[in-house]
Amino acid sequence: MALASRIGSSSQCFCPEIRGLETRRANRMSWALHVDCAAGRKLRRRAVVVAASPPTEDAVVAAEPLTREDLVGYLSSGCKPKENWRIGTEHEKFGFEFGSLRPIKYEQIADLLYGLAERFDWEKVMEGEHIIGLKQGKQSISLEPGGQFELSGAPLETLHQTCAEVNSHLYQVKAVAEEMGIGFLGIGFQPKWALKDIPIMPKVNLDFSSESDMIRKFRAGLALQPIATALFANSPFTEGKPNGYLSMRSHIWSDTDNNRTGMLPFVFDDSFGFEQYVDYALDVPMYFIYRKKNILTVLECPSVRLKRYLEMRGADGGPWRRLCALPALWVGLLYDEVSLQNVLDMTADWTQEERQMLRNKVPKTGLKTPFRDGLLKHVAEDVIKLAKDGLERRGYKETGFLNALSEVVRTGVTPAEQLLELYHGKWAQCVDHVYEELLY
Repeated sequence: MALASRIGSSSQCFCPEIRGLETRRANRMSWALHVDCAAGRKLRRRAVVVAASPPTEDAVVAAEPLTREDLVGYLSSGCKPKENWRIGTEHEKFGFEFGSLRPIKYEQIADLLYGLAERFDWEKVMEGEHIIGLKQGKQSISLEPGGQFELSGAPLETLHQTCAEVNSHLYQVKAVAEEMGIGFLGIGFQPKWALKDIPIMPKVNLDFSSESDMIRKFRAGLALQPIATALFANSPFTEGKPNGYLSMRSHIWSDTDNNRTGMLPFVFDDSFGFEQYVDYALDVPMYFIYRKKNILTVLECPSVRLKRYLEMRGADGGPWRRLCALPALWVGLLYDEVSLQNVLDMTADWTQEERQMLRNKVPKTGLKTPFRDGLLKHVAEDVIKLAKDGLERRGYKETGFLNALSEVVRTGVTPAEQLLELYHGKWAQCVDHVYEELLY
């Protein structure tokens, strides 16, 4: 059943100025569920993430105080031979009520988690009497600080497997959620309500074989993050109106504590490696959050983050049809040696000023951002070709996952610009229709 039939006629606008709805902040849970990069900030964004190893494997229990050498050893323990490289996905989404379009509350999320556990055999993760997540094999479902719902996928070998996992997850969520009168939105930023602390982005986590391989992939990924931001730009609305950006989510990161975020110039220094990244992390002042006798700390949140894998963080969340394009882009570029070297050659003479300029301007101008003698669109064309070539050489028939991005590059029109065209045209400047357009 279409969303319009659940919330009324598709021609009926539910905007506050027409229906008199009162904008209010979503109820916040009185206890912390998960601490991530958004701690201490006022954010409303959403993104897509692809990871090579499930986040649950990152926990370290130390009986003795950790030393700098311990941290360097932890990062270097992520090195693995190419035959063991995997792809993982982390995928966040906004939940909303069909009738009011308001964000869902913890009680509704809890019912959804219980429903998924009972119907699809997930193991419940409890904190006291509160359900806070689910586990099934190497997959997990967790709650983020603003109540958004996140799948952390298992490390898988091919994009076909990764895409099947995401599709299965969305099918399960949809089956239970529809019966509860709630849906989930595929967009990069909460488009309507004045919410706080809601980071939403998909992420891609990729493996490396050695310190030198990590360095090459880190540099390539960091240089190309603005292109990923442009290709997936999908957050042009804030509190029901256009916000002046194609990716408000990315813009907020660019305006948030440069010590923790941004383009990390030292990654391009000759001395960069595991030790230098640890020094950077130790030099960044930590956020401290006190909760029930435990102190939780938050460190760095750059566009590419190093754990025991590399986490690509530059894209907005998007609809079902684009979810598999993000891992396809990075796998094609970074898991094929020829494409990786071509990326490094292409970006070798980019200056720190140029990289930072792209980081600052792309959230507003997307593929139309001027770069050297042309537009970023022209660079993106080369990048998509390199990604496609890399996927072809992998031999798994994965190039079709890039079709959505190929169309964005061909037209030069980002997903956000498509939404803005609908907003100013067919939607008659009522953002509520986005809940139907981007419903999972």
